[in-house]
Amino acid sequence: MSKRIKDTDYLFLSSRIHVLETTLLNKERRERMLEAASDSDAVRVLVECGYPEMPVVDVDSVNNALAVMRDRVFEDLYAFAPDPKMIDVFKVKYDYHNAKALLKAEAMGTDPQRLLMDVGRYPVKELTEAVREKSDGGFSEIFALAVQEAREVLGTTRDPQQSDFVLDKAYFREMEQLAQATGSEFLAGYVKAQVDVANLKSVVRVLRMKKNPEYLSNVLFEGGTIGADTLLQMAERGEKLEGMYGSTPYAAAAEEGQAAVAGGKLTAFERSCDNALMDYVAEAKYVPFGEQVLIGYLVAKESELTAVRIIMMGRLAGLSTDVIRERLRDAYV
Repeated sequence: MSKRIKDTDYLFLSSRIHVLETTLLNKERRERMLEAASDSDAVRVLVECGYPEMPVVDVDSVNNALAVMRDRVFEDLYAFAPDPKMIDVFKVKYDYHNAKALLKAEAMGTDPQRLLMDVGRYPVKELTEAVREKSDGGFSEIFALAVQEAREVLGTTRDPQQSDFVLDKAYFREMEQLAQATGSEFLAGYVKAQVDVANLKSVVRVLRMKKNPEYLSNVLFEGGTIGADTLLQMAERGEKLEGMYGSTPYAAAAEEGQAAVAGGKLTAFERSCDNALMDYVAEAKYVPFGEQVLIGYLVAKESELTAVRIIMMGRLAGLSTDVIRERLRDAYV
């Protein structure tokens, strides 16, 4: 039996992260980017936060900067984490993203390279070869079986959504398994919160499409704090979202979701869902050392990368500051 990792084992890494937190894109830096006179001025704010220079500011340079930062964060934390499985929980989504891209490209006869992100557990080159050769590639059992099933579903139905759902189910199941293996209740709780948010989004999407409960039963995930069966029963009874989620941390998101079901925009609803996840990890800011500090920082960095993309792509598209601002989620700091 392996030695149990204690909070004190995170002393060095926690101290390092608390320093790194000072370079996060906080609210003040976001506003400076939003109000910057030029795209180059906005990039200067990012350079202050450790992002690479962008001599030419365009879509490709922004995507490259995001990729560099994402890779740097994972590489840095992997080197110092007492339990690298903590970080794998956050890397696993890129394996599933890449699998989706590879399978769709295979079915359509296109090149997926621009869509692939080489920051998952499995190098893109190895994953690409395994998918092409239809081998398990030495990958996890859950992942390998999901790729095989998703390929079969895509080949039979020609419906990418059904193929994606096979991979999404496996993704949440494997993320839960990885989180449980770390022994961290805080991380396991965060994974459950992600499932809850994914299910809430599914409920809203199905209601907006006016689909029946049977359809909903096919797009709900297991593993959340609110069981899929419970959600289905509530939906069959015609309960409003406020009733389904009123006593949960997702009450505000459910209220926005109900507005979206009635024909409102999804922007506010999706932002509220992401904010609920950020609220879950917010307590990590006040923990001096322990795995909570690492988890909180990883969530914060993911949120930051999303914010950078929203701001820079919005600016490049010529969107107004107010339109960009309303799409931003709450900042960790």
